[in-house]
Amino acid sequence: MNAPALARRTALLGLAAAPLAGTLASPARAQWAPDRPVRMIIPFAAGTTTDTLGRLMGAALSKGLGQTVVIDNRTGAGGTVGAAAVAQAAPDGLTILFGTSGAMATNPVLMPTIPYDPIRDFAHVGAVARTAIVLGIRPALGPTTVQEFLALARQRPLSLASAGTGTTGHIAQALLDLKAGINTTHVPYREGNRAVTDLIAGVVDAMFYHPLGFLPHIRSGAIRPLGLTGNTRSFVLPEVPTMAEAGVPGVIVEGWWAVYAPAATPAPAVARLNALVNAALADADFAKALRDQGLEPMGGTPAQLRAYNAEEVERMREVVKAANITAG
Repeated sequence: MNAPALARRTALLGLAAAPLAGTLASPARAQWAPDRPVRMIIPFAAGTTTDTLGRLMGAALSKGLGQTVVIDNRTGAGGTVGAAAVAQAAPDGLTILFGTSGAMATNPVLMPTIPYDPIRDFAHVGAVARTAIVLGIRPALGPTTVQEFLALARQRPLSLASAGTGTTGHIAQALLDLKAGINTTHVPYREGNRAVTDLIAGVVDAMFYHPLGFLPHIRSGAIRPLGLTGNTRSFVLPEVPTMAEAGVPGVIVEGWWAVYAPAATPAPAVARLNALVNAALADADFAKALRDQGLEPMGGTPAQLRAYNAEEVERMREVVKAANITAG
């Protein structure tokens, strides 16, 4: 990434990092209120990281709105099926998306024929959380360090699962191949939970995934963590080195989640939902739930999310081109 782009990204991340920064309205001041249940589409299956986090946010929004938030797991194509459903929904505030970095930044680059534009076709409500991801392997594979894993990859083919094409796991796998000079096989799944199950069963060799999806299995010894794709170590897995510490600089990948509504959703509805997202992030119990899962709260205004999302699309465009990532 060039210096101006990096500077812009750093500034955007700084804006997004403070959960209450520039909140448009407090719940008490906002006037919009839904007259029936709100549907939140989560574009991945039950039990995945996205589902767990989305349900937490859905419960917080339900409490603030005084209406049930009905969870609709609309899976497929790396989250794009669910995202498309929201883009095409009525812009009344009653259908919202719990979007992911894959569906809203990477896949629009990888899949130019998907039926939505992540900037044009959505009202950007509020950023929720972000995290680096972990390279985990089945212990029987043998390696105990990233360098041992790379040495094995140079000796024989290794398979790396992901939660789907365009997800953070897919991007991290492609970047690792590029930066380390190896050639692993990408095995995309419809969702992460099944991929983790197959990793534990030995169907695949390794996987990049969010800490939440790996933590119980790391603790049980079923998955061995080797490296983390952040700039710093995770407070959840402090013993796991960053990829740079492990000798592979440049494998920097973050997953992030945010709330969206269809484009043309009335401003009062967007403002109310944004206020409730920020209020949830300011709640001590909600913030603890994020930290327990290795996630960093984000927050901020709709305008900040829109700018951050646009910057992420351009960053993914650079990564996809450099790593020669394809949707196939």
